[in-house]
Amino acid sequence: MPQHVPNTPVCRDCKGFATAAITTGTRDRDGSRTTLVVVCRTCNGTGHTAPAAAFSAGR
Repeated sequence: MPQHVPNTPVCRDCKGFATAAITTGTRDRDGSRTTLVVVCRTCNGTGHTAPAAAFSAGR
């Protein structure tokens, strides 16, 4: 069954992939790789952006 997705715009900078884990190439003491978790600065890791406020021009 498809899940219901809210109608929010996807972040234009990360295209919805807001978090990435990057390996540094070094290893910890237990032998696992050291990773850095990087979060999109535009959407703060949500993958969505807030809709723009409606523009109203006064006369």
